[in-house]
Amino acid sequence: MGGYVKEQYMRPAQQLFDEMPQRDTVSWNTLISGYAAVGDTENVMALFREMLERKVAMDNFTFSGAISGCSTMQQVRAVHGSVIRGGFDSHVTVHNTLLTAYSNYGCLDDSERVFELMETRDRVTMNAMIVAYGQHRRGAEALLLFQDMVHQDVVVDMYSLASLLTAFTSLADLSGGKQFHAQLIKAGYESNSHVGSGLVDLYSKCGSIPDAAQVFKEIPEPDLVLWNTMISGFAMNERGEDSVVCFRELQREGLRPDDCSYVCVISACADLTVPLQGKQIHSLVVRTEFVDHISVNNALITMYSKCGNLNDARNLFDRMPQHNSISCNAIIGGYAQHGHGIKALELFEHMRKSGIKPTSVTFISVLSACGHTGKVEEGKSYFRDMRKECGIEPSAEHYSCMVDLLGRAGQLDEAERLISSMPFQPGAITWGALLGACRTHRNIDLGTRVASELLRLEPSNASAYVMLSNMYADSGRWDEAAAIRKLMKTRGVKKTPGCSWIEVKKKVHVFVAEDCSHPRSQEIYKFLKEISRRMKLAGYVPDMRWALVRDTDEEERTLKLEHHSEKLAVAFGLMSSGIGVPILVMKNLRICGDCHNAIKFISAIVGREITVRDAYRFHCFKEGKCSCGDYW
Repeated sequence: MGGYVKEQYMRPAQQLFDEMPQRDTVSWNTLISGYAAVGDTENVMALFREMLERKVAMDNFTFSGAISGCSTMQQVRAVHGSVIRGGFDSHVTVHNTLLTAYSNYGCLDDSERVFELMETRDRVTMNAMIVAYGQHRRGAEALLLFQDMVHQDVVVDMYSLASLLTAFTSLADLSGGKQFHAQLIKAGYESNSHVGSGLVDLYSKCGSIPDAAQVFKEIPEPDLVLWNTMISGFAMNERGEDSVVCFRELQREGLRPDDCSYVCVISACADLTVPLQGKQIHSLVVRTEFVDHISVNNALITMYSKCGNLNDARNLFDRMPQHNSISCNAIIGGYAQHGHGIKALELFEHMRKSGIKPTSVTFISVLSACGHTGKVEEGKSYFRDMRKECGIEPSAEHYSCMVDLLGRAGQLDEAERLISSMPFQPGAITWGALLGACRTHRNIDLGTRVASELLRLEPSNASAYVMLSNMYADSGRWDEAAAIRKLMKTRGVKKTPGCSWIEVKKKVHVFVAEDCSHPRSQEIYKFLKEISRRMKLAGYVPDMRWALVRDTDEEERTLKLEHHSEKLAVAFGLMSSGIGVPILVMKNLRICGDCHNAIKFISAIVGREITVRDAYRFHCFKEGKCSCGDYW
């Protein structure tokens, strides 16, 4: 049975266990640890309860395995209670596992309490506590603990050194991390895979991906953990293609991906926003024992949602044997992003009734759903519930969601008062949310003040200049708009060029405004000319506010509107796919108001479902309507 468990073949291991005439503690422990390793919490807890009911003798390995297999804080606390009742509350290995578990579930205070109550601490204990401090961005305490470790003559090994790297990572101290890296080289650890994982993680999280890749390259025999860290590093630095390539190399090297490998590469596919790559990885998952693994499925739900395939995300969610808060956050966030605010809120209420405790992330999605559906009073109620019922203190992101909610509803004065009442200084995201609302509701006076605050915080924030300039242009105040553009040029601030892309027949096609580089440009423009004629017959009127061009005649401004990148991508998608086939277009910036209106008409004329994912959310156009209800 141990051989099956080692290779993570849990079905034959379970069958062998069931056929055993007599089972000793080792047999139970082996199966529990196996299920814990593959993340099968349900079977871990079932076996642990059965041992309790049958009064099977337990040892420290039993409790350590059960704790490792927990997927909620409630489960950890329940097993901890059994540890105390079983008389194992002074066992070092059990305490080490508890310390790590509490930290992983965000309860650093409990980790510290376990640490302080331990009569005996070993090197693993010290390493685990250093990692815990690093995880919770308390790098200074981690460094002090490492110094204590050295002073107490505790033997420092590669795990201790790798643990200390989390301190530099949590402090985002790239300079200190590089100095420590130099010491590691002097100590002869530059080729160690475990230490290498810590270095790759440090460099990746500090945004120095070339250094991370170089460390990885210099490890002669990287283990699976190091491969996973490199895949994750590429993903978190928006190098999704490199992440997928790294995953493929892992497979070619003969290593067997684990659940973490799949979670990392699926996350990278979500950021690629090209559905094909994610579907290919999902097809690999289906052929493994991770098909029902909760963390892998959570990543898949997020990936499908971000790639515009909400139906597959929901089907996967419904098929999952169990959910946790991350599962619920993923599907609620997906519905909120796609403009289905009511469904998102229904799922939130279902989550609460199911006994799954909402997290800080949950409320971000819930407040966003309220904001995109105009449910102002409901949003205010949920904002109050966070603190009163769930004990969650609102963060800057929650306040930004509330400012966005009030701003979208036109309650700009109340949004400004909320910012003034914040218990901390408002950041760029908060001011940006209010500035966007000022643009929507054409409040130039407030918009000017807000833009000033935003630029004080981020002088190189191109979006603030562009939005203020567009507000002036929208009101016909061209001289002031030009002055803002000139200020941008003087300060060396450059606007990100807008572009849209679409995947057709496994190839990605990218467009910019008035693009003539595509091999089928003439066909695209001819198609747009004809569809524009039909749109106007159906009642479409170009919204010249979005042309933002001065001193040109109306015909030229209309043509510029007609040739925006999202319209070009939509036209190409319709030309290149079969009748009735839905299309998905991605845009790196926010969709313009005229394009939003135009695509509603196009969806009705051609009888197609057209989804546009811009930098903020999804717009699903069908039969002349958008999922956002024009509330965006």
